[in-house]
Amino acid sequence: MAAKDFYQVLGVSDSASQGEIKKAYRRLAKQHHPDANPDNAAAADRFKEISEAHSVLSDTEKRKQYDQMRRLGAFDGGPRRSGAGPRPAGAPGDVGAEGFDFGDFGGLGDIFSSIFGRGGRQSETRGESLEAVVEVPFRVAALGGKITVTIPVTETCPTCTGSGGAPGATWSTCPECNGRGTISFGQGGFAVNRPCPQCRGRGRIPSQPCPTCRGAGDVRTEKRVAITVPPATETGSRIRLRGQGQSGQPGSAPGDLIIAFQVQPDRFFRREGLDIVCEVPLNVAQATLGTRLRVRTLDGKKVMLRIPPGTQPGRKFRLKGQGLEKSGRRGDQLVGVSVSVPDELTAEQQDLMKKFAESAGMSY
Repeated sequence: MAAKDFYQVLGVSDSASQGEIKKAYRRLAKQHHPDANPDNAAAADRFKEISEAHSVLSDTEKRKQYDQMRRLGAFDGGPRRSGAGPRPAGAPGDVGAEGFDFGDFGGLGDIFSSIFGRGGRQSETRGESLEAVVEVPFRVAALGGKITVTIPVTETCPTCTGSGGAPGATWSTCPECNGRGTISFGQGGFAVNRPCPQCRGRGRIPSQPCPTCRGAGDVRTEKRVAITVPPATETGSRIRLRGQGQSGQPGSAPGDLIIAFQVQPDRFFRREGLDIVCEVPLNVAQATLGTRLRVRTLDGKKVMLRIPPGTQPGRKFRLKGQGLEKSGRRGDQLVGVSVSVPDELTAEQQDLMKKFAESAGMSY
């Protein structure tokens, strides 16, 4: 059986754009995510396979190297390197009794070994990066600040410490891989090692699986992460937190946490570039005769704004320097006005309004 092609795993062509790859990954990850498929080992394995394919194809440099290896026949039983045969176990560049030497491919060997695991085991595999969409209050996004979010992660099972066996369980050699922890995949002159699906690469199986993780060795949990929101953050802005993602295999570094911000709307303010826009109501007398208003700014202070006589509905006034600051530039606050008209007038008020309209030459 040939090793699986990452493009086939995601169901996209090898000419797929990054957007198409991302869309396919999100659709498949949602379908096979462990949270949506509890106690389903097959779905968990499929999710890991999807994540592995995405981690390579979504990285421009990794994808370039992967495509080169693919053209060399890595997934179709292509020709073995000229004059070469499998190396003896323990020989330089050895990757396992039935492995393939990736060292002869130069820089490509590093990426391909990271994909398939050196020696068939993935102890050197870095943890997966996690992505999360976080809602941020409007003022925090505008001015910057700190928020704390809860992220679902997979961590080593505290009951079995990752072994997958119940406390006190006895262990036996895995019959599928004969204790190697790997299964060799390939055809023709090419073969690669992958972790054994029965023992999950451990080389042995317990007499009784761990009751907490059901033999997986890891459990889903949540962790709280403090995030610094940069000033002038807008919806769609992203930040990367190094080492805050999924835990890797023992001895390897964790992945990253990628945060995409979703800014919550505010009842009073809205944003236009670096400018902050708001609207204040005026009554007919204020709009006609003029007035002074105290207008709230983004930082919570109030600024006195002069409204001149004869102000028309929709007119905007500018408060210099009261907007957002980014890259040395600062916006303003634009204050629009609306004019409210009384719903009802008394007979006396109507008479006065008619006299006013007539004296001003207004028709009614």
